[in-house]
Amino acid sequence: HSELVVIGAGPGGYAAAFRAADLGKQVILIDKNAELGGVCLNHGCIPSKALLHIAKVIEDAKALKKSGVTFGEPKLDLDIIRSWKESVVDKLNKGIYQLAKARNVQVIQGTASFVSPTQILVKNNRGRQSITFNNSIIATGSRSSSIPGISINHPRIINSTGALQLPEIPKRLLIIGGGYIGLEMGSVWLRFGTEVHVVEFLDHIIPGMDREISKEFMKILKKQGMKFHLQTKLESI
Repeated sequence: HSELVVIGAGPGGYAAAFRAADLGKQVILIDKNAELGGVCLNHGCIPSKALLHIAKVIEDAKALKKSGVTFGEPKLDLDIIRSWKESVVDKLNKGIYQLAKARNVQVIQGTASFVSPTQILVKNNRGRQSITFNNSIIATGSRSSSIPGISINHPRIINSTGALQLPEIPKRLLIIGGGYIGLEMGSVWLRFGTEVHVVEFLDHIIPGMDREISKEFMKILKKQGMKFHLQTKLESI
């Protein structure tokens, strides 16, 4: 039994668990993965920002040419880059575990399902565990949306997680959808030397963003070499 059970150890879940523990609650934090931090830390924000840092340094070095400073063509070793990116993630992962331990938050790995409004069942490779609680917070996060009729079970058709793990720098990359995640990964590979095309059904990128900012952002990406196909519908792959 626990006063509070938090399902999902991403930025929403672990932050809620730590806050509740700071307020004196007995807390159990559950996640299906061995690593805490959710998609953001392990497959999204943090690894992509690590790659964006490298990409920005490359772009900054090129920009200095106007100021009279010229560097040679960058040589990229993807294996070393990937290892460094994973070390950044690993360091932050360990930090979350330490914060949980310091607050006496019990961490359980497994998949949780509700038996009743006050009881869950957690399944993992060691078996099943029943937990009762007074309150529960569901923070299971998001997952990549799919396009009807298109399967990503192919080495050339990938989602955002796959874009972080490409074994080599592709010559050409097609981004389906002009949202911020696709453009973020596209800008990384663009600076690594890939020709990047973006297909967007609407007449602008980043739906939901202020239209003026969206317009200026597209100008910047175009100047860097990204190619856009707006008001364009994907029909088949």
